[in-house]
Amino acid sequence: MYWTRGSVTRQAHVDLPAGTVEEEYAREGFSGRATHLYRARPPVDWTSIEGDLRPEALDTARLPADAGDDWLAARTDLLVNEDVRVGFARLARPMTACFRNADADEILFVHEGAGHLETDFGVITFRRGHYLVIPRGTVYRVHPVEPAAFLVIATAGEVTVPERGILGQHALFDPAALDVPEPAPLPDADRPWRLQVLRRGRVTTVTYPHHPITTVGWRGELTVWRLHLDDIRPVASERYHLPPTAHVTWVARDVVVCSFLPRPLETGDPGALKVPFFHANIDYDEVLFYHDGSFFSREGIDAGMLTFHPQGLHHGPQPGAVQAAADKTRTDERAVMIDTRRPLDLTDAARAVASPHYWRSWTAPEARS
Repeated sequence: MYWTRGSVTRQAHVDLPAGTVEEEYAREGFSGRATHLYRARPPVDWTSIEGDLRPEALDTARLPADAGDDWLAARTDLLVNEDVRVGFARLARPMTACFRNADADEILFVHEGAGHLETDFGVITFRRGHYLVIPRGTVYRVHPVEPAAFLVIATAGEVTVPERGILGQHALFDPAALDVPEPAPLPDADRPWRLQVLRRGRVTTVTYPHHPITTVGWRGELTVWRLHLDDIRPVASERYHLPPTAHVTWVARDVVVCSFLPRPLETGDPGALKVPFFHANIDYDEVLFYHDGSFFSREGIDAGMLTFHPQGLHHGPQPGAVQAAADKTRTDERAVMIDTRRPLDLTDAARAVASPHYWRSWTAPEARS
């Protein structure tokens, strides 16, 4: 069943009725039942928010300095629920101990730096813009050759690639673009090494008289993956603004991870939206990590920051974003989005680096004073 009432457009996201903004009110992210609401005022036209539920902007530059070579001390959780822990880590020197996460799969997104990752499956290099997907239970050691910073996403469910549907299995990125480690001799393999195992949030330390990684060969389909942003080919439409789910890179239980990359804007129809439409977060919390570029739909956001938009509050383009995009023909941004079905909680560390005024960035300038 489908109903139409009042002043609407013939095609979603195109030729909005004069004097209106569009909101997509949808279930299951953007893949379930949906209604488009055409409003005379933006749904974010608030003047105050009282209570725990509000948009947040977190500045990772304000987190404690890197921990040198201690991987567990280097990691700071910012947003957590039963399915995922989203955090940030800085590491200046090679880890002095190896690590195994027995609680979660991990996605390390390399925001800064370069080096190599030693794993049960061998060694693989990394540089800025790489995703490193590490299955639960894998022993690994991060060995930066220059100070490195990572967005850390730890998921209780297994991380896999999304179904591409009618786009075909080679869309977004070809499976051949997933690089895997090669076994290689490790330096200092015959001295004592510690292995720190994280299980149910607690750490057990196991000491070996040799390096914990002793693999000389492997075969199979479960391994560490490496994927660079440059190997992702975003889907674009010249005449229709696609929802964020068109940019999904990784999926896990009740978690999706998307990559927003430079792409052509909707220049084939002057009535087509170029900026994200307003939407109500009904079934998912949304986190966006800004890696680099020009984030024209957000003001006051720099590279290395995270924004958090919880279920229950609308969000969309800030004032001026539509006008700012009018003459643009391409996006120039690289960002990682994490959507979670279950609500996320801010940690104390996140609250300490949160902007107290981010929620006001949608209000008219004259109302912000």
